[in-house]
Amino acid sequence: MSAIQKCQTQYLMQIINANNEAQAHIYLEQILLFPIDTQDKIIDEISRLPQCNSNSVAAIIGRYSRGGVKE
Repeated sequence: MSAIQKCQTQYLMQIINANNEAQAHIYLEQILLFPIDTQDKIIDEISRLPQCNSNSVAAIIGRYSRGGVKE
């Protein structure tokens, strides 16, 4: 995980912990250059995490960043 991804996920975690779903969604749209459907998949995966922490969020974002998730 890069330092940038770690910083981004820590900020995202602050938003999530504040229960600000709209701001979290907007933030993800700003940091990710993915089509909307892919962003929605990322948000869905994050919302289903049993324990939401910066490492697990970074892993999801990283997986999509590398194009590793295909349907």
